[in-house]
Amino acid sequence: MGIVKINDQLHEEIRKASTVMVRSINAQAEYWIKIGMLAEANPSMTFSEIMREQMSQADVDLRKVIGG
Repeated sequence: MGIVKINDQLHEEIRKASTVMVRSINAQAEYWIKIGMLAEANPSMTFSEIMREQMSQADVDLRKVIGG
């Protein structure tokens, strides 16, 4: 584990987003980093497609989650 230096304005935006998403500041930053890396590695995929693929890899049955 290491320390990542970010500017104060970005840290504040991460803090605000983390409250909305009910994550810690570190978890929110980690989430954005992971999604950004996946988006760069899969430029033809939409955010929804990336999330659907990640849920599938985690064996989440979205039909059970959304009641379908």
